[in-house]
Amino acid sequence: MHQPIYKIAPRPLWEAAKAKGQFDGAPIDEADGFIHFSTGEQVRETAARHFTGQSDLMLIAVDPAKLGDGLRFETSRGGALFPHLYGPLPLDAVVWVEDLPLGIDGGHQFPGSVR
Repeated sequence: MHQPIYKIAPRPLWEAAKAKGQFDGAPIDEADGFIHFSTGEQVRETAARHFTGQSDLMLIAVDPAKLGDGLRFETSRGGALFPHLYGPLPLDAVVWVEDLPLGIDGGHQFPGSVR
């Protein structure tokens, strides 16, 4: 397996995706026309920048090799390449899903496997 890419999603959205059999993205993804992902090096900053103080989140690890041609690494406003998926996320590409709780310092507590 390649290094996973990560999606942070509110639990209700993820539960709905499991019931549907695919993840179509959060409202921001639908507005932008693609599902936003982060690499292991980017995901902590993504959480801090876009999910500060939010609880009941899920961290979804995805095998990028299973996403086909819909996955593109594109330059963000800061110049970094971020993974974007044009199309729904098939659940068979998901490697694991874990809670992303808030710690006592208010920051999200990532699993040790995220690097």
